[in-house]
Amino acid sequence: MSKHIDLPISELADGAVQEKLNYELQKVFDNIHDPNTKAKDKRSVTIKLEFQPDEKRQTINVESTFTTKLANVQGVATTVLTGKDLSTGKVEARELKSSIPGQTFFDQDSQIKTDIGERVDVVEKEMQRKNIIDLQRGASK
Repeated sequence: MSKHIDLPISELADGAVQEKLNYELQKVFDNIHDPNTKAKDKRSVTIKLEFQPDEKRQTINVESTFTTKLANVQGVATTVLTGKDLSTGKVEARELKSSIPGQTFFDQDSQIKTDIGERVDVVEKEMQRKNIIDLQRGASK
């Protein structure tokens, strides 16, 4: 039995339609594996083929359009601490890394850090350095 219509999608436009489909499918599967999207959200690829015949209806221009719908990336929230540095008068803002302002925490490498993510040992050394008094010059800065 012979085919009356012989238009395999994988061969249309010298394989360009199949290549475009593969490209869109890659985007879908990348989106599925993105941990910032909801796993169960539906994704889709729609292929639209438009046929435009000439006046004699013998040659037909076929145009393919792809529409890909991906799962939305979920938003991420954080808390920011802000205040004014009394010594400089400048407003500062930093992300709160611990759960509570002023609370220290252990990071993934078991380092103790301040609520804004600075290593406590580094902060303490800096504070000690600022408090050293050079008797010939006065307090060092």
